[in-house]
Amino acid sequence: MLALWIFRGVFFCLIVISLILFVSDKTISASDVDSWAIGGSGLFLAFTVLLIDILTPKKKLGALAGVFFGLLVGVLISVVLTPVVDFLIQGYRLQLLPETVGIIKYLMGMCVCFLIITIVMRTKDDVRFVVPYVEFAKQTKGSRPLVLDTSVIIDGRIADLYQSKLFDAPMVVPRFVLNELQLIADSPDKLKRNRGRRGLDILNRLRKDSDVDIEIDDEPVPGLEQLHGVDQKLVLFCKHFDGRLATTDYNLTKVAQVREVDVLNLNDL
Repeated sequence: MLALWIFRGVFFCLIVISLILFVSDKTISASDVDSWAIGGSGLFLAFTVLLIDILTPKKKLGALAGVFFGLLVGVLISVVLTPVVDFLIQGYRLQLLPETVGIIKYLMGMCVCFLIITIVMRTKDDVRFVVPYVEFAKQTKGSRPLVLDTSVIIDGRIADLYQSKLFDAPMVVPRFVLNELQLIADSPDKLKRNRGRRGLDILNRLRKDSDVDIEIDDEPVPGLEQLHGVDQKLVLFCKHFDGRLATTDYNLTKVAQVREVDVLNLNDL
């Protein structure tokens, strides 16, 4: 996402400019210890939050209100961490000016707010932030995830349909579906083995496409482990996460409809 990289660049430039101004101000950096404390802490915090942000799995901006929520949380976390800075300075007996300590706290607050806001910007649309009397809820249309079963992955048409912008919802592959796909790919039967490998290739193609929102879901679902059939697990998984089932299996389509789960059968489409 280009806007996110621009935001990262602006943040890093602000940090560098702030550090240069603070270090060059002799009223603040009266000694080498103060200069090193300001420069070192600022760069360390900036690189740390940037690294955490970049390594965070890809997400989306759910709502503009989420940015303000993230900013609020960042300020609150900064206030909570302020005594920690004082404790570290006193614990290591660092002889720093009060202005230097204030700048370190200021830089820490900038980094914490940046990290919280970018996490919110990369949050999926179906995640809810709930605080007293305030809720950022997912949209009822267009954001319900498409839960892929083994047959639709192996079929392969879902990749072309998604890239044609026909779908705007995120795609989810439950872990048990991926496990079944791996078992098929390891089958001694040549036909099954080829189908399984085709499915894995298509899945890798989707995951490498930056325009495709797809994830492997490992979140536990109550009662899922007690079920033996993958079809039953898929129905329960969709009902738990309010997802739509994407499949090419006729029998699974009928079972899901009986269980009142929305189904997208590619053959019907």
